[in-house]
Amino acid sequence: MVSEKKMKAGVLTLSDSRTEAEDESGKALMEMLKEAGFEIARYALIPDDERRIKETLIAWSDEKIDLLLTTGGTGPGPRDITPEATSAVIERNMPGLSELIRMEGMKKTRRACLSRGVSGIRGRTIIINLPGSRKGAVESLEAVLDQIPHALSMMEGGGH
Repeated sequence: MVSEKKMKAGVLTLSDSRTEAEDESGKALMEMLKEAGFEIARYALIPDDERRIKETLIAWSDEKIDLLLTTGGTGPGPRDITPEATSAVIERNMPGLSELIRMEGMKKTRRACLSRGVSGIRGRTIIINLPGSRKGAVESLEAVLDQIPHALSMMEGGGH
């Protein structure tokens, strides 16, 4: 039986230059998640540092957060290492989520093809990398948000 607990989410913004006060993408994602019925269990803004990203992803997923979104660090720039850090900590890939994000993004801007974000599972947590811009992050979450409850239900044994 799938539990009826409130889904918990975390939002991790990655930026070498932004402050929490300037973090429009993180704030927008948290608002969208609240509207979708998630409890915001964690939020942080940290630099594009691979060790710190890995440590945060591991710690939050060990806290049994259901959905962990990262925003930032998915482009081709030299400091954009979010996909590499995420790939190092996930236990199972969920490439379809990232493919859907890019596919829907391409309908709005061809630059969506430059996103290198990955998606996967660590323990009982779905981790999804989203772009760092507010527009890109919001549009990307819109593309997959309706799939998350079903994926979480399946991870708990529902639908099988």
